[in-house]
Amino acid sequence: MATFVLVPGGWHGSWSFEAVVPLLERAGHAVHALTLTGLRPDDDTATIATANLDTHADDVVRLLDRAHLTGATLVGHSYGGMVIAAAADRAGGRVSRLVHLDAYVPRDGESCWSSTTERYRQIFAAGAASTGYAVRPPDGGDPRRRPHPLASFLQTIRLTGAHAQVPRREFVYCSGWADRTPFAELRTRLQADPGWRVHDLPTGHDAMHEAPEAVTALLLGGE
Repeated sequence: MATFVLVPGGWHGSWSFEAVVPLLERAGHAVHALTLTGLRPDDDTATIATANLDTHADDVVRLLDRAHLTGATLVGHSYGGMVIAAAADRAGGRVSRLVHLDAYVPRDGESCWSSTTERYRQIFAAGAASTGYAVRPPDGGDPRRRPHPLASFLQTIRLTGAHAQVPRREFVYCSGWADRTPFAELRTRLQADPGWRVHDLPTGHDAMHEAPEAVTALLLGGE
């Protein structure tokens, strides 16, 4: 039995994995889908304003502590790739696999802001204009999305290198939005890195909703 910890991307909560969770559980695995600090319905203004990447990495590490998890597979979607990298670096060897699902794969000193494209930097800046601390969701999309803590997009990640010792590291490139994806160069970089396995899915960014069976099959492929 494997243990999966699912980390959503910007503006999203645990519900973003709602179609994948039962498929993994039906296959006999333990699944923990997170809603990060600042994106929970009852989070107050101060919580949203102060949440950053460190906060979100600590959300994952606290779950590992609380549930006494070892050998965990961390799955991060989009911004969640930043979170699982930071969490794995702090997890003391309790993570056995990282899956960056159409997600950022940061190097030390990078941020979501520095790693993304100008298009998304404009979205972040415009979305935070009204409050200065929370980025409203882009137009369209699931109505359950919530304003995302700006600080978590801006904070640079500090990595000791421990995350690179995770035995299995995988990147999933969703090719169905090639005209807008910020991950094309990242895919090229990781394809040339023998420490990474790169998968392609012919879906848009929200592969968990578009093709939950395919995402589940990919996650179960190496189990």
